[in-house]
Amino acid sequence: MPILVSQINIGLGKDDQAAINKAIKMLAIKFDDIKNASVIKKSIDARKKNDIKIACTVFIELKDEKLEKLVAKNNLRVVLKSKETIKPEFGNEKLVGRPIIVGFGPAGIFSAYMLAKYGYRPIVIERGSDIDRRVQEVEKFWSECKLNEQTNVQFGEGGAGTFSDGKLTTRINDPFCSMVLDLFVKHGAPKDITMRSKPHIGTDLLRNIIKSIRKEIILMGAEVRFDTKLESLNLNLGRLSSIKTNDQELKTNALVLAIGHSARDTFSMLLENGIELVSKSFSIGFRIEHLQEEIDRALYGKYAGHKLLPKGEYTYSYRTGDRGVYTFCMCPGGVVVPSSSEAFGVVTNGMSEYARNGKNSNSAVVVGVSPKDFGNKPLDGVNFQREIERCAFKLAGSCYFAPIAIVDSYLNGSTYKEGRVKQTYACGTTPADISQLFPSYVNDMLKIGLRAFDKKLPGFASPDSIITAPETRTSSPVRIVRDENFTSCCGIYPCGEGAGYAGGIMSAAVDGIRVAFAIMKRFAPK
Repeated sequence: MPILVSQINIGLGKDDQAAINKAIKMLAIKFDDIKNASVIKKSIDARKKNDIKIACTVFIELKDEKLEKLVAKNNLRVVLKSKETIKPEFGNEKLVGRPIIVGFGPAGIFSAYMLAKYGYRPIVIERGSDIDRRVQEVEKFWSECKLNEQTNVQFGEGGAGTFSDGKLTTRINDPFCSMVLDLFVKHGAPKDITMRSKPHIGTDLLRNIIKSIRKEIILMGAEVRFDTKLESLNLNLGRLSSIKTNDQELKTNALVLAIGHSARDTFSMLLENGIELVSKSFSIGFRIEHLQEEIDRALYGKYAGHKLLPKGEYTYSYRTGDRGVYTFCMCPGGVVVPSSSEAFGVVTNGMSEYARNGKNSNSAVVVGVSPKDFGNKPLDGVNFQREIERCAFKLAGSCYFAPIAIVDSYLNGSTYKEGRVKQTYACGTTPADISQLFPSYVNDMLKIGLRAFDKKLPGFASPDSIITAPETRTSSPVRIVRDENFTSCCGIYPCGEGAGYAGGIMSAAVDGIRVAFAIMKRFAPK
């Protein structure tokens, strides 16, 4: 039973062996006692800008298991790592037709992968196109402002995360997270994502990785059908018997709803079919852009630009009363991307490539809102989002341009004047009073947040930093209610971010695995 030794700090330029040696010295063990040793996790400790450290977690396997237990017992920075393998249980109930997965984002991909791996031969339907055609449609929208409402930044192979920074969060002791990271690496992701405390893949690498995983899923007996939209459900006495798509009817009694947070028409269809949805909290705000080199200097001081340091990242939050404001989905060296999926609405998001070598950084600055703000009916949150997005469309000229401002004009009412920071939003922008987009309580908190974050990171609220609005799709505005068996009614399995059970690539992928295991526990393989 190996041990993990955390908080082993080494200087910039020191190699992994330096961390291993320091851990061995701290534990007071001999080199002869060691069977294996390696560094399995690294993060940057930049709290002291003049003395930046690399914080390591060291994996050590000793020859004597009793000594491992003794070492772990006597040191709070040491934990035992059990050798845990996770395998599904298999049920006896007979499948009608094949399991069907709606949506091929992270939740759908990993649900499909697990079901295919264990012989369930799922069918995946995805309303958007495969990644190659999807990229063409997205780039056409960005260059010509011609929106395809079925294939865009929100819909298509890989889900919304395909056009993002490809962020992955992980916990060393979570075997499901390890399964996700290992599959990404198998299909071409950099091996260091298993070691970083804040791993990312980048939109450029993620696209080919997703395509490669899809090919393996098909080789294992699954089908993946693009440009195929779920239209309706056939339920008899609360039991699922089949579904209808835009081109055929498919029999099934196991349906995974991995539909993503922007499938608003599907939310409406589910309500019409008696599926229980509830309104949930989410966040709204805007994207802010800074020069990446200035973020690096603010975070790293004299070490800014050091070849061993990653591009500077930040995460900030501030709360007053029952309202909070925070940064979200920070994209170092990235761009702000047009992310609409409905006609006559403007939506923003952030995206970076793996190298993160763009001139700007960007991050969402958002305020939490809840049903008490917009209503308790299941689709009130959707309508709240839509109203903001349509207001932004009109405010910027009714052409998918985005309304923008500089921080000084938003905070102090000054005239818009472009400075050092150049906006990166591809469709085009229109200077505007973006405070018109949000309720006063949201504007108040956004302004409080800008000033509070500037105290933590000098320059955050610099007058010429660019604000592009709105950011509305931070998470799903609804939750599709499910029970302890992951079902909402007999045969329907809500899953991932769109169902309200995840937030980001990693958590959605893990939820997809859990749902696949729940289906396997109930049904026998094909």
